[in-house]
Amino acid sequence: MNCHEESQPDRHELRESPRYRFEVSRRGFIQSLGAGLLICVQGGQLWAQQARGGQRTIAARLHIGEDGVVTVLTGKVEVGQGARTQLAMAAAEELRVSLDKIAMQMADTSMTPDDGGTYGSRTTPANVPEVRAAAAAARELLLETAAKEWGVARDVLKVDAGVIVETSGGRSLSFGDLAKSVKLAEVLRQRVPTDITLRKPEEWTVLGQPTVRLGTRDIVTGTHRYPSDMRLPNMLYGKVLRPPAVNATLKSIDMNAAESGENLVTVRDGDFIGCAAPSTFEASRAVWALAATAQWDIPPHPSSAELFQYLRAHTQSGGEGRRGGRPEEEGAVDEGFKAAAKVLEATYEVPYIQHVPMEPRTALAAWGNGAVTVWTATQRPDGVQGDVAEAFSLPRESVRVVVPDSGGGFGGKHSGEAAVEAARLAKAAGRPVLLQWTREEEFMWAYYRPAGLMDARAGLDDQGKLTTWQFTNYNAGGAGIGCPYTAPNRRIQHVPCDSPLRQGSYRALAATANNFARESFMDELAEAARQDPLQFRLAHLENERLRRVLEEAANAFGWAERRAKQEPGVGIGLACGTEKGSFVAACAAVRADAAKGTFEVLEICQAFECGAVQNPLNLRAQVEGCIIMGLGGALMEEATFENGVITSASLKTYTVPHLRDVPVLDIVLVNRPELPSVGAGETPIIAVAPAIANALFRATGQHLRRLPLRLKT
Repeated sequence: MNCHEESQPDRHELRESPRYRFEVSRRGFIQSLGAGLLICVQGGQLWAQQARGGQRTIAARLHIGEDGVVTVLTGKVEVGQGARTQLAMAAAEELRVSLDKIAMQMADTSMTPDDGGTYGSRTTPANVPEVRAAAAAARELLLETAAKEWGVARDVLKVDAGVIVETSGGRSLSFGDLAKSVKLAEVLRQRVPTDITLRKPEEWTVLGQPTVRLGTRDIVTGTHRYPSDMRLPNMLYGKVLRPPAVNATLKSIDMNAAESGENLVTVRDGDFIGCAAPSTFEASRAVWALAATAQWDIPPHPSSAELFQYLRAHTQSGGEGRRGGRPEEEGAVDEGFKAAAKVLEATYEVPYIQHVPMEPRTALAAWGNGAVTVWTATQRPDGVQGDVAEAFSLPRESVRVVVPDSGGGFGGKHSGEAAVEAARLAKAAGRPVLLQWTREEEFMWAYYRPAGLMDARAGLDDQGKLTTWQFTNYNAGGAGIGCPYTAPNRRIQHVPCDSPLRQGSYRALAATANNFARESFMDELAEAARQDPLQFRLAHLENERLRRVLEEAANAFGWAERRAKQEPGVGIGLACGTEKGSFVAACAAVRADAAKGTFEVLEICQAFECGAVQNPLNLRAQVEGCIIMGLGGALMEEATFENGVITSASLKTYTVPHLRDVPVLDIVLVNRPELPSVGAGETPIIAVAPAIANALFRATGQHLRRLPLRLKT
């Protein structure tokens, strides 16, 4: 299906396919359930071509319909973090309209811009300004267009609630009316000026306000359609034959073992083997029959019990350095250690953990006319488009990836294997195929947050001042590895290793491991210096933003008062850090019984600062979500494996936080309207584990250097 030609800018079409139906909505978008489509919008505007071609035009970012609704286009996805609402608020703010006049079209590679993947807390600092700039530019063009229509000066017009008002003559014209009378598609084809003026935080009327997430009613009532809810006529369900262990290779299989049937499709494409059938059970039964005949070559594989020795013994050559390059070094580290009055060193360990999204990987694929459309849950729609195109030797424009709002990601849905698998089955079947990974498949074959081994060494002078800092991270990564504390001599390096398990992005990635090690070690240094952990940090902390959140958290928690009257068996601890341009500090209180080896987290108080707060309600939810997810990694989550098989491949053997595990939470949002807004989806997680570990030390005297935290009896 092709876009309308520019010579027919106002023509609408309704086309029928033997299988799928395409409709033109009242806002001008052609909605479809078909495959391989390049979607266009009213007015002949080649939105998709502009958006995909990297053109920074207003038309590539938003569309104004005759009903006055503004549709904002973005390649970002909504996986529960609130991007849909935040981007809509950004457009409403600059267009001077209410939020109900904004519609969001997200993550459809046939029509939305390539905004990069939804990761790295980049939506707020990168995409919100782009949407605001396009909206502000559109507002100014609308004012100029109305001025020409009326033959008046631009400065006698203003925008109020989606209506252009003539302040002197009393005439008014809504955005919808203007769209009916003027070819806005042509008007908005202009590029977004680089010097467009955006509203300041003190002028905000939409941004900065606590706003409930768009679509909340549909989610609560169960009417929202997640990727796993997608259905097409004549659809089959798919299952894939998985190896029995990591790195296992297939030696032989009897492809005739599956029962033949009119609606059963069995596929072998190299190492890929799968089945599609009218039900998941029938597809699974066919795969089980094939699995019974399969012969595998299973190579030796280390177990989780020997993980950290394995990492230290399997470093990658030439890989030393902060991010895999040369070591980052300042001052004279070796001489600093020689001159130090005290030298401390410790090693910290962090295991692999899973993302455990509520919705496992899912993809629905449909082919038509040599092109394929895939509805899937991914944080990288453009990356998955490339994966599918490469798998089938297709040009990218023959692959359409659509991402409905999905049930969680946390960095775990960057890859496109489910999309490729569904597309393989659908191509062989000649019918749409829905492939849904089971929870066990998610645990076994999705990637993990990297395990990490961190060596910390530091020197103090005779006044308890930090003089030398050395920190080496094995495998986990370089995120958050820098030391914010003053030390004239420092050496920091990340050493990549051969990972026994597939590993990849996770919320804050290595920053959680590095902050756990650094902040736990800082408490050990404070003890050696005979100083209060808070004062020891402040004495070595020059960064004003980090100092402020640390002081805000300590004051809200009542750190000084609690330190003065310590209860038996109760401990308090704190930690702080910075990542992705935002700043966090946490205080924790625990109650422990060292003799029994048990403890509970009583309270966490966290102060968080990410510049100017754009939606305090969503920001608080992000912080709370990070803390609860951080509790999982701190207290219970750990992937275990033996002989290449994940032995924690279910929610019975892999524990995540429950409601009963959530302590009292006290969240302090530090609003800095004078500073640019940055992302908040990751950084609040990094201070949770070290704050709890430090609290446990105060309660029991035990320095716990391995996650999840376990008391020694």
